[in-house]
Amino acid sequence: MGKIIAIANQKGGVGKTTTSINLAAALGVLEKKVLLIDADPQANASSGLGIDVDAVEYGTYQVLENSIAAKDAIVKTSSPNVDIIPAHIDLVAIEIELVDKEEREYMLKKAVEKIKDQYDYILIDCAPSLGLITLNSLVAADAVIIPIQCEYFALEGLGKLLNTIKSIQNLHNSDLNIEGLLLTMFDSRLRLSNQVVDEVRKHFSSMVFDTIIRRNTRLGEAPSYGESIIAYDATSKGAVNYLNLAQELLKKNS
Repeated sequence: MGKIIAIANQKGGVGKTTTSINLAAALGVLEKKVLLIDADPQANASSGLGIDVDAVEYGTYQVLENSIAAKDAIVKTSSPNVDIIPAHIDLVAIEIELVDKEEREYMLKKAVEKIKDQYDYILIDCAPSLGLITLNSLVAADAVIIPIQCEYFALEGLGKLLNTIKSIQNLHNSDLNIEGLLLTMFDSRLRLSNQVVDEVRKHFSSMVFDTIIRRNTRLGEAPSYGESIIAYDATSKGAVNYLNLAQELLKKNS
């Protein structure tokens, strides 16, 4: 039975999609069967794995509106052992369309239940909001990884996200756990980066991954080639960081 992990933070630009793509690819290289669900209307996880977003016929939108089964929206990627349910800009409309549906928070959970046992890990790249799509993702998930950028406003909004997770645990998904806080975009030359790491570790100690994702030019370049950092430059700091994260995740779940 696969473990479902949502990668969520309502702040934009903290490394959610970068983490989704590269953690999926790293787990695939470590011979785990992975499905990535792109639950962000910007569809960056899809294009970042080489999917032509404009040509997407079936994706997360159709799965959420229940017009097709999740298995029929799955597309193979060029990354070993990694499949994806891609997104398209039309996913924006789902927030409005689901509003008056019964059990609207459970649409993704119901869809994914049927394919869960085909994968070791299912990762969900969430939108930078706490809207209905993200709510669906967190209700469907067993755990959540929260990327935190090593910058001044890092902890701003984290309390709000943790409260949202707590209310989801109380109302919809009592099994939802926090897999860990992931420090991203770390620059060891900056005093501020080091201060943020110290603050986060001080306040959240065991909830924080040991692995830190360093700021890395190659990480930023890889998506424009439709590749994960592992495929684009396996020797880069970014690739090493995400392979370390994947190994830490597997050790945690062994």
